[in-house]
Amino acid sequence: MQIIKMKALVILIGVVLLSGCGDSEPKIEGRWYSQSQVDAGQRLFADNCAECHGLAAQGTRDWNKPEADGKYPPPPLNGKAHAWHHPLKGLKRSINQGGIAIGGSMPGFSDKLADAEVDAVVSYFQSKWPDPIYQAWIDRGGLN
Repeated sequence: MQIIKMKALVILIGVVLLSGCGDSEPKIEGRWYSQSQVDAGQRLFADNCAECHGLAAQGTRDWNKPEADGKYPPPPLNGKAHAWHHPLKGLKRSINQGGIAIGGSMPGFSDKLADAEVDAVVSYFQSKWPDPIYQAWIDRGGLN
């Protein structure tokens, strides 16, 4: 248990330090985030999201078909499903609040992830989005 707390503290410190570099660190061309955010997000995603959404954010095989309980399984977040239809604030809200309140299964992470960590998680799975999908997201007002 102590090792888990220490690991979480190290990740949090790293994200906080990286977030301080936000304006001076170059963004990935055409994207709102930096490579260090993606790198931090990859670790956070592996620790918090990959169990359901897969290490590469690929989701489950039949993500668009309801299961016996009527709930949908975890969708891909890598640009192959509907995540790109949601603006940044909506993606962050989904991570923070989860989907249980609206009949889903995803827990909320507001008590586990700081704002900078949520940004890092989103940057990680958005880094998997092909440029045309990312541009469609921008065109839909993704940054608004």
